[in-house]
Amino acid sequence: MTKATINPGVCGFTAAVEAVSGDGKEVIITVDCGCPAITAMFEELGDTFDAYELIFAKPGSNPLYRYAHDHLPSHGGCVTIAGITKVAEAACMLALPRDTSLTFEN
Repeated sequence: MTKATINPGVCGFTAAVEAVSGDGKEVIITVDCGCPAITAMFEELGDTFDAYELIFAKPGSNPLYRYAHDHLPSHGGCVTIAGITKVAEAACMLALPRDTSLTFEN
């Protein structure tokens, strides 16, 4: 099991993400997030994904981004979906579990 906390910034909708994969081909993702849009996404899509479709899709075209494109309010800079994808990568042993960050400089 791979776990991470995603702090997306000013919205304050921190997400606790867990991903588990027994074979590296399928991944089960659990997300506890205060964002109603992210919660609705997983209610509709479910929690089980083809790892290769999720992880190796072209940027912006995996199942989470496709759903976001069609259903979520316009907020293209949301880092939560990218973070969920990174947790799935690590759970499937398709990437190393390393911290990421974005630091604003004025």
